[in-house]
Amino acid sequence: MAGLNALPFVESSLDLRGAQFEANRASWEPIIEEFEQASKAVTAEAEPNSQLKHQSRGQLLGVFLPQQFKVFHAGGQIFRDLARRSQLGQQSCAIVFGSSTAGGAYHPALSDYSIFVRGQAQVFLGGPPLVKMATGEVVEAEELGGAETHAKITGLADQIANDEFDAIRKAREWVATLGCWPTAQVAVSETPLPPRYPAEDLLALVNPDVRKPFDMVEILLRLVDDSRLSTFKPSYGHNVGIVANRVPVINVDEASKGAQFVRLCNQSNLPIIFLHNVTGFMVGKKAEHAAIIKKGAQMVSAVSCSTVPHISVILGASYGAGNYAMCGRAYKPRFLFTWPTGRCSVMGPDQLAGVMQTIEANSARSKGKEVDGAAVESRVQKLRDSVQSDSESYRTSAALLDDGVIDPRDTRHVLGMCLEVVKIPGVKGADGHRVLARM
Repeated sequence: MAGLNALPFVESSLDLRGAQFEANRASWEPIIEEFEQASKAVTAEAEPNSQLKHQSRGQLLGVFLPQQFKVFHAGGQIFRDLARRSQLGQQSCAIVFGSSTAGGAYHPALSDYSIFVRGQAQVFLGGPPLVKMATGEVVEAEELGGAETHAKITGLADQIANDEFDAIRKAREWVATLGCWPTAQVAVSETPLPPRYPAEDLLALVNPDVRKPFDMVEILLRLVDDSRLSTFKPSYGHNVGIVANRVPVINVDEASKGAQFVRLCNQSNLPIIFLHNVTGFMVGKKAEHAAIIKKGAQMVSAVSCSTVPHISVILGASYGAGNYAMCGRAYKPRFLFTWPTGRCSVMGPDQLAGVMQTIEANSARSKGKEVDGAAVESRVQKLRDSVQSDSESYRTSAALLDDGVIDPRDTRHVLGMCLEVVKIPGVKGADGHRVLARM
């Protein structure tokens, strides 16, 4: 304001009470009236006339084939521009209201976030007629590339909306998350609302036996402000990103989803909280053929290259490569805490004991020796007890492998203090993550 006061004041030389200006005002009246009517028309939600006008514009069906040479090369630049915008940190969101075929399918695929309208959105490189002509396969459009297909099978849909206006609301929620953690410290403008459920419930929700499953969503409802969550890819997370294990084993889809979410948090300068209850990655023929190694490596790589603050809390198990993917101690989280029920080791005691028992038995047979079952069982039991003891929260904390064992009921307060600390120097995502997040 001091700079503005230094400028000279310029006084208007016109008397707006003259007839000319009154005539100008009068001439604006029908224009303003028309504008207000048009505004009401375009903002009318779910009115039949509005929907008919929208639907009459047709669907996004790719290139208009009779004019393909006029649009093919220029149209391809759209996809390059989307990728370049992501690289520059300019995120894009695709809302799919109807069909998005052929080249149109790349719009949601090359966007950082995608919202599909249930029962309307259809995305595929080739529609049912082309598929039948090319391969002989007969398939319905909804099964081939409907909203449910891309939400549950391909993972292309990040959100499913009930209708078009719900999709727009979800897009507004996404926009509100962009850059919500600036790179410089800012004062908190609002007092955070406490969760709607008491912290005492945490003790009822989680069984101290790490082998017993629990609902991670119910845990989150007792940690976050006003018990509000915005779920990322609910079928296949925004002031802070939360990565939590709903099931103890990380499958191919979970690894891909986790890697994408970490990249999104870096693009939006969001700190990430990791809540551990993981026994590792899925094993077996099906998982190997589905490229679990490659997908798991992508998640580990995303966590490794992320530069936003990471805060980890080990609620239950945290074993093997699952610990790596969830930002264990080796991946240098800013803070790492453990519940008294937490366990951390290269493998669960029972699994490790079983593997060693098999190895000893096979080794004896390969040497032509008789397997001494009792001796093997004795050694395996000692190993099991040793691993069980070494993986307990108090033992790992004593070795300075975490920042302390905390009461589960204090988790929200501890996380709140940590978030206050990590934002002091500013939160800045990795430039290397400025590529399409879903890749």
